[in-house]
Amino acid sequence: MLGVGKDADKKAIKDAFRTLALKYHPDRNKEAGAEEKFKEIAEAYAVLSDPKKRKEYDNRGFAGVSGFSQEDLFSGINFDEIFGGGGFGFDLGGFGGGLFDGLFGRGRQHDSRGEDIRVELLVPLQKIVTGGDQEVEISHTRVCPVCNGTGAASESDIRPCKTCNGTGRVVNTRRENNVAYQEIRPCPECGGRGKFIDKPCTKCRGTGMIDEPERLTVTIPVGAEEGMVLRIAGHGRPSAKPEGKPGDLLIIVRTAYDEQFRRAGADLWQTRTIGLFEAVLGEEIEVPTLEGKVKVKVPQGTQPNAVLRLVAKGLPHFGDGRRGDLYLRLNVRIPEHLSEEEKALYQKLKALSSDR
Repeated sequence: MLGVGKDADKKAIKDAFRTLALKYHPDRNKEAGAEEKFKEIAEAYAVLSDPKKRKEYDNRGFAGVSGFSQEDLFSGINFDEIFGGGGFGFDLGGFGGGLFDGLFGRGRQHDSRGEDIRVELLVPLQKIVTGGDQEVEISHTRVCPVCNGTGAASESDIRPCKTCNGTGRVVNTRRENNVAYQEIRPCPECGGRGKFIDKPCTKCRGTGMIDEPERLTVTIPVGAEEGMVLRIAGHGRPSAKPEGKPGDLLIIVRTAYDEQFRRAGADLWQTRTIGLFEAVLGEEIEVPTLEGKVKVKVPQGTQPNAVLRLVAKGLPHFGDGRRGDLYLRLNVRIPEHLSEEEKALYQKLKALSSDR
């Protein structure tokens, strides 16, 4: 599964896993089957990276590890260390344990977990080239610290609903032919809340929750791809249950608009208008890149919409250090208003070309 030989050492196994995991990670790869492939890769690494499990696998094949639970497989692996400290720029669990908890159900109560928050972050092209920290601000919902979520100014301001006895539900029972039927519906008196608040909390206005801005710093990896998801565990919405864990904050990378360049993966496109004489005769022009201006030779006889390729002047490819290219599309400006002298010269050029 990892494509390593039987004599592969720990480093080779770890490097192979990291490469494949980056390729099939469900926050990056949206193709069908990518998540299952990612799980298989992670399970293979869990076996091969542990000497005892690897020995069982070498001796007995899949039968040797078939009895391990997900907890047995992954409890000793620090995924945050593998991805957070590997030079890929991910911070706060970008590829870490929070995701693996979600995929494999380890140590998480799914029915009591808070919802994830998705935020789009506009990242300038220059930051994608260099990588680095960028701040993101979100509106964070949390339990009101004044009333502790009750929504009331004080405990004495809370009255249980007498209609439903504080349950928020009413039950109607009827019997037909010795069969009892029960209908359970929200209490019409209290609207399903089970209580009345005589004096609401002034901080949350009776809701029990408040929205507070939270400013976080996220590390943008070099070559961050369009739509890449950076996961910050535990910074999502709070759980509705006291014992539940909050969800995660999912930061979706979006490339900020740039006046000069258009992004296409790791490549960049730029449009430049040149004059008729530059197109016909050829000329050296200055072209802006993300690292400054460079000189480019426009060939003689360049046609409208011709494309010149500037190798390795695009964005870095995520994870492997290569650079994309910069493509320069050339528009040729045709003169609209000619003087009599210019018309005569063009007529002369026309006659010369027709004599060939």
